[in-house]
Amino acid sequence: MKELIGTKIAILVENLFEDLELLYPKLRMKEAGAEIVLIGPEVGEYKSKHGYPVKTHHRIQDVKTRDFDAVIIPGGYAPDLMRRHPKMVQFVRDMCREQKTVAAICHAGWMLASAAIVEGKRITCWPSIKDDMIHAGARYEDSEVVQDGNIITSRMPSDLPAFCRTIIESLMRGRAGFVSSEQTRLVAHA
Repeated sequence: MKELIGTKIAILVENLFEDLELLYPKLRMKEAGAEIVLIGPEVGEYKSKHGYPVKTHHRIQDVKTRDFDAVIIPGGYAPDLMRRHPKMVQFVRDMCREQKTVAAICHAGWMLASAAIVEGKRITCWPSIKDDMIHAGARYEDSEVVQDGNIITSRMPSDLPAFCRTIIESLMRGRAGFVSSEQTRLVAHA
């Protein structure tokens, strides 16, 4: 079933991403009918922790949050590199402020902390960054997936089925009053 037709999802990319945490959501969301856009600091090739490459479609400077319904941030060591790019951090912050789905897994909690969007929120993450999340004001939970409003978090690759299922369910719940990124773009240009 193509539950997400008309949905456009950004996946943020930097070197040293966790292979499964980028590829599994990319394929699962695409299977559900979403349009997937890989966004990096620049257009080009980025390598995973295990050396597998992906090519980005756009650089962060060239995208607008109004064109997306959700953002997925994979873990690995990439989030530590991502948060060094102010425009990537701002994109996450703006997506959250616009009440769009912000999904982060594993070390991607670093991006949420850098975007200053976790204070008072229930969050999960890779155990080694638990203290970082708590110091950023999050209420840490050790669960396979945690959703607090529009923020969805998971801990590790084995949580990916629950993570992806929750992203899809979250996007579907909003579908009754759902305005796709394409509809938003058309209204903005009218």
